Amino acid sequence: MDHTETRLTSLAHGGGCGCKLSPGVLRTLLADLPQAGPFANLLVGTETSDDAAVYRLSGDLALVATTDFFTPIVDDPFEFGRIAATNALSDVYAMGGTPVMALAVLGMPLGRISTSVVRQILAGGASVCAASGIPVAGGHSIDSPEPIYGLVALGTVHPDRVLRNSGGQAKDRLVLTKGLGIGVFSAAFKQGHLSPADYATMLASTTRLNDAGAMLGRIDGVHAATDVTGFGLLGHALEMSRGARLGIRIRMADVPLLPGAAALAARGITTGAAGRNWESYGAEIRGVDGVSAAERVLLTDPQTSGGLLIAASEPACAELLSSLRAAGLGQAAVIGEMVEGQGIDVE
Repeated sequence: MDHTETRLTSLAHGGGCGCKLSPGVLRTLLADLPQAGPFANLLVGTETSDDAAVYRLSGDLALVATTDFFTPIVDDPFEFGRIAATNALSDVYAMGGTPVMALAVLGMPLGRISTSVVRQILAGGASVCAASGIPVAGGHSIDSPEPIYGLVALGTVHPDRVLRNSGGQAKDRLVLTKGLGIGVFSAAFKQGHLSPADYATMLASTTRLNDAGAMLGRIDGVHAATDVTGFGLLGHALEMSRGARLGIRIRMADVPLLPGAAALAARGITTGAAGRNWESYGAEIRGVDGVSAAERVLLTDPQTSGGLLIAASEPACAELLSSLRAAGLGQAAVIGEMVEGQGIDVE
C-alpha cells in the first residue's frame, strides 16, 4: 500500500481482529429474534446460531442469506477486501449453498483514509466475488469512526440439501478443512512479530474460499457443517454439540495447525478474544488439563475466514476427504467424533 497512508489496522479501535461478540452475549441477543417454527418457509433461523438464514422459495429452491463484516487485520487495502469477502461468502458455503450475488457493506472514517485506499478495498472484495462467479450488485456505505468492510452474501441451495450446524449424528466423524492460528498470526502482525513467511501463510489461508462446501450436500453421509470463525474451534464445535444434543470428542494431536502458529502461541502471542471465548464456554470443555497453554490458545483462537467443520458418517469420510483435498484443502483432517452425552472432551 501507499505508506503515506495511515495503517489500516491502527484505525481499528478493537485491535483489528474483527472478533465477534462472545458466544454467551450473542445467544442472549438472538433469543427473541424470529425462529423457524412460526414461519413455514423459514428453514433456518436463529435457533441454533447457524451460519446463515435459509428461506424456501419453492419445492426445489431455497435462498441462503447472510452478512459478515469486520475491521482490518492487515494493512494492505486490497488484501483486506479479499479477506473480508472470502470470510462473508464462507457462510453460504457452510450451509451447502452456492453464492449468486453480493452487496458491499462499507464504513470508512472520512478524511482519514483516501478514496484510492477505499477503492482498493472494494476491488479486493470484488475480485473474490468474481472468482466465485458472482457480482457485487450494490451495497451501502457510511462514515464511521473506524474502517469496516464486508458483504451481504446471497446464495441458493436445494431445500433437502441444506447443511445445518445441528445435524450431526452419534458416531459421526468431525473433519476440519483448514489449519488453526489466524488470530495468533493477526496478533503477531499487530505486534510486529510476524515473519514474511507467516504473513504469506495467513493471506493464503484467509483468502482460500470454502467453495468446497457447495458440494457437501451431494455426498451421502454428510450430516452437518459450520465454518470456524470468531468463537474458535471449541466454540463452534460446542454449537454443533448443543444443536445435535450430543457430545464431541476432539483429539488435539489430529487438529491441523497453520505452519508457524504453534511457535507463536508458545511465545505467548494471543488475542484478547481467545481469553473471552474461554471465559464464555470453558466450563463445558473437559480434558484441557492434558493440553499445553499454547494448545488451549489455538483451540479458542478466533479465526477469520477459517475452515469448515463437518460432521459425516465414517463410510462417507473417504469420499469427503478425497473431494476436499482435490479442491485444494490439503490440511483437511479427521479431528474427532460425535458421541452420546454433552459438551466437549479434548484428548
